Amino acid sequence: MNSYMQGKWAWIEGSHGLRSLLLENIHDADLASNIGGQTMTLGALCREMGETEYSYIQSLKTFQQDLSYRNTDATLESSVAHLTTWYTSLDEELKTTVAAFSDEDFKKNVARSSTFSASIDMQLDIYLQALLIFFGKLTVYLRAMNKPLSPSIKEYIG
Repeated sequence: MNSYMQGKWAWIEGSHGLRSLLLENIHDADLASNIGGQTMTLGALCREMGETEYSYIQSLKTFQQDLSYRNTDATLESSVAHLTTWYTSLDEELKTTVAAFSDEDFKKNVARSSTFSASIDMQLDIYLQALLIFFGKLTVYLRAMNKPLSPSIKEYIG
């Protein structure tokens, strides 16, 4: 087992667990919610996070970041069950991908743009930051919908 899995993976796994906890308080009808203005629906926001995770998984496989992937499965924006199943599949694929790396592999870089690359460790830190940004957005939706936030969400996200 590589040192990342032994040390830092718990942050990602814990964040995936927090995302699952947040989804437990959402119903299918909630996914159609829009908090006003030009914002996307809650379902579209959740689909977008899955697309982001997919992009990070592929970046670890190809060592090239490509954020252009779009999942066209419309049920992801209208079904919490489909969304949860997709997230679980993505989470397992990410874990399998990261666990397969040796400590030596972590010296490789992922090209994020034509001028910036990140080590695998940093790429995973950036992915974790993307999750935290998603949680911030998601809690805004939940508060606007008057949904209760669990104590752990309040402690971790605010």
